[in-house]
Amino acid sequence: MKKMKGCVLVALLVVLFLSVGVQSQLSTDFYSSSCPNVFKVVRREVFKAMKNEMRMGGSLLRLHFHDCFVNGCDGSILLDGSDGEKFAAPNLNSARGFDVVDTIKTAVENECNGTVSCADILAIAARDSVVLSGGNSWKVLLGRRDGLVSNQSGANSGLPSPFDPINTIISKFNNVGLNTTDVVSLSGGHTIGRSRCALFSNRLFNFSGTGAADTTMDTDMLAELQTLCPQNGDGNVTAALDRNSTNVFDNHYFKNLLNNKGLLSSDQGLFSSDDGIAATKTLVQSYSSNSNLFMNDFVSSMIKMGNISPLTGSDGEIRKNCRVVN
Repeated sequence: MKKMKGCVLVALLVVLFLSVGVQSQLSTDFYSSSCPNVFKVVRREVFKAMKNEMRMGGSLLRLHFHDCFVNGCDGSILLDGSDGEKFAAPNLNSARGFDVVDTIKTAVENECNGTVSCADILAIAARDSVVLSGGNSWKVLLGRRDGLVSNQSGANSGLPSPFDPINTIISKFNNVGLNTTDVVSLSGGHTIGRSRCALFSNRLFNFSGTGAADTTMDTDMLAELQTLCPQNGDGNVTAALDRNSTNVFDNHYFKNLLNNKGLLSSDQGLFSSDDGIAATKTLVQSYSSNSNLFMNDFVSSMIKMGNISPLTGSDGEIRKNCRVVN
């Protein structure tokens, strides 16, 4: 009996060791020997892309976010194909920067062939986009491998939408292991980037076309946006997500919410909606008055998000071309 108990204990310890080992396969020095210059190469290419178009920082940050929410952080959003994630409703004509990722991948491949995954490139590029916009830096955990399939239905059902009620967004975050603090801090990523009229025009006009459908928007901002995004206008015209400091990573996004100047309904809803307001309003107020708190929480949430179900070890592959499996 004692011998049997001992065997069971050993077996449990082995399982625990293996589970910890899987988690620990992501590390900050994963490429220290195999591709020591990967950070310099990615930073250089992100810098060039943002110098050409500052908006690209927000786009690259969003790609990492939308990748991790579907199948985990496996680069599956980058795969081509009509049934792929990039053609799901939340990404179609919205997710962008794929050509920049191609350029980064080519540069990394020239530095160290067949070594760095597309999923890791997304993680590094997201960090660099924040840093080059004035935000805090962090050590990116690396060692992800690329997925072999793209999940369009998962993207359609799992990605948070700007039209979702706050409680629905919180639920979608919970489904991938993220909490309400992560919802609010990661929403702060909207301090950089732009959004298409199609994603917020639902707030601009009521059925008669004479007033706002959403009365929680600042009236001056409403008038400007009604001119920019007229009814039956071009839904692809864009507006800054943060009207005060479009290209600077700061806490002005949260100050905007206090003044009814959030662009998307999901933005303003963090502070103004009845749905989930108790769980999010206090955080919005705290971040609006304490930039360091926001920056620190954002970094923690990015690291946490980057750890959603990574493929490691012999799972997946290292894609040669981010758009197709090998």
